[in-house]
Amino acid sequence: MHFTAQGVIPLLPMRILLIKTSSLGDVVHNLPVVTDLRLGYPEAKIDWIVEEGFADIPRLHPGLRRVIPVALRRWRKSLPSPATWSEIRSFYATLREESYDLAIDTQGLLKSALIARMAHGKRCGYAAASAREPLAARFYDARFDVPKDLHAVRRNRRLAALAAGYTVSVEPDYGLAVPPAPTSERRQAVLLTATSRDDKLWPEQRWIALGCHLREQGLTSLLPGGSASERQRAERIAQAIPDAIALPPLSLRDLAAQLAAARIVVGVDTGLLHLAAALGRPTVALFCASDPALTGILATTPTINLGTRGQPPGVDDATAAAVSLL
Repeated sequence: MHFTAQGVIPLLPMRILLIKTSSLGDVVHNLPVVTDLRLGYPEAKIDWIVEEGFADIPRLHPGLRRVIPVALRRWRKSLPSPATWSEIRSFYATLREESYDLAIDTQGLLKSALIARMAHGKRCGYAAASAREPLAARFYDARFDVPKDLHAVRRNRRLAALAAGYTVSVEPDYGLAVPPAPTSERRQAVLLTATSRDDKLWPEQRWIALGCHLREQGLTSLLPGGSASERQRAERIAQAIPDAIALPPLSLRDLAAQLAAARIVVGVDTGLLHLAAALGRPTVALFCASDPALTGILATTPTINLGTRGQPPGVDDATAAAVSLL
């Protein structure tokens, strides 16, 4: 395995801006880019623009100089408001304070490309055939072809390597520094039962069966939930599993600490599951409506991806996978 930077390293530290605003899983998938850049250019000053709700995740990577929150999701809901336009002007001013050598948009959407266009420096992104929204390519100074059939982590790393002039063949290193939450004497399993789309959900009875099997292995199941409906689902499942606990709402930072303390994490296709793997926890991913070849768990820690679009895994397979990682 090797990592080399091509050409002459600048006399002054490289100043690099990363644009990956959302969602949570996409943000986690971009973390290895920071590690790669830090390996290629140890003195680089690296900033990252990210949606305000996910800003705590890149802040956990010690290789970043600065995280710049953006609030596109919130601003879209209140565009007529003078307060919104005041925030937009403030964000623009903050972005223009720095002159970057490279501004790398690994998201490939029109909204992220427009943000890249605002930055001082060479704007880099996917070529039209590689971008999720081809129109985004019009806003870059340098465009790179990256196959769409690569895993999301590999696409991000490939684009950044092409833009910054290095080659990389090491395994992805997410670089997170998270102290685990205090735990009880019992070993704990975190079950991530919630996701952004109903077709990605795994049936509640299967969760209950899995949780009961894990209890027989001496693990206490913890079930997070964000929204009211997610917490209600977690509570229903927890009530049917001996000693299981439905967790109260937690911040992303506190959830990261809880995941870091788990003996194992099992979940549906959700950003928190990718975060668990990035934190080095043994992880079982249950895919019901998406393709693990493109967005499955990818980490050096022990992980197992089960199921695929339209073919959700059964309880026996999920249980066997979880037990094998204990």
